Amino acid sequence: MEPEELRFESGGVECAAWLFRPPAAADSAAPCVVLGTGASCVYDQGLALYAERFAEAGFAALAFDYRCFGRSGGEPRGLLLAGRQRDDFRAAIRLARSLERVDGERIALWGYSLGGGNVQALLIDEPEIAAAAVCVAPVVSGLRSLLHMGGPRHVLRLAAAGLRDGARALRGAEPWRVPATGPPGSRGLLNSPDSLPGFEAMTPADSSWRNALCARAALAPPYRLERKIRRIACPILYCIAEDDDVNPPELGKRAAERAPGGELKLYPGGHYDPFHGETLDRMAYDQIGFLRRALAG
Repeated sequence: MEPEELRFESGGVECAAWLFRPPAAADSAAPCVVLGTGASCVYDQGLALYAERFAEAGFAALAFDYRCFGRSGGEPRGLLLAGRQRDDFRAAIRLARSLERVDGERIALWGYSLGGGNVQALLIDEPEIAAAAVCVAPVVSGLRSLLHMGGPRHVLRLAAAGLRDGARALRGAEPWRVPATGPPGSRGLLNSPDSLPGFEAMTPADSSWRNALCARAALAPPYRLERKIRRIACPILYCIAEDDDVNPPELGKRAAERAPGGELKLYPGGHYDPFHGETLDRMAYDQIGFLRRALAG
């Protein structure tokens, strides 16, 4: 299935998006799923795998790259700020609502890893922004995730790199970057045992992904969503990998319990398995069933 390539503006920057339409889209306005991915991830690292399945099931699906990543504009490259990513999500939602043959009242959000943190934060602060949501292996507490991956030394190492990059930013120098992923003990933001091989397995040879992040991201206030999740008003599905070594699975399980409309599905495997094999098939099947119920009529 070939998507339609679109562009939209967010914060004065042009972002890239890909629209998948269902086969029967010409006959009626379809509900739409807006998909955003993880911390440094880009569209070609698996978003199309879900967007295609959603379109085949009768949903429009709009996947996009955040500012400063992938095929979207923005400088410096690799600048990861969750607040800006939430703004990009808002702009993508506005685009989805403006499209012909899309039902603007039936918008669902889909987020993987940090994208799942972005989705939860949007729903906490703006309960009416979407009618349903899916979070796949999501961030619930940024600090707990960093400790889960590499312990206190990892947090301190990233903070030191962030201070160095922040100082360079103040004087207009080239950013000090750290790897987005690396082996355990490295300065990579994601340095769990599964992370480097996970990225290698999910990244095609011609990918626009780059293994580099501006280190100042470590100085931004991390997500602390645990006690706020009760404010999520819409139905929300948490798809949790039971052996996730990036985001603690117990936090995702508790989030599903705390959300008034929360549903929980558990899967064997780790943080990167949602884009491979049987886990991909099972998650997509479960998500389609959930979205049909949540967006019915």
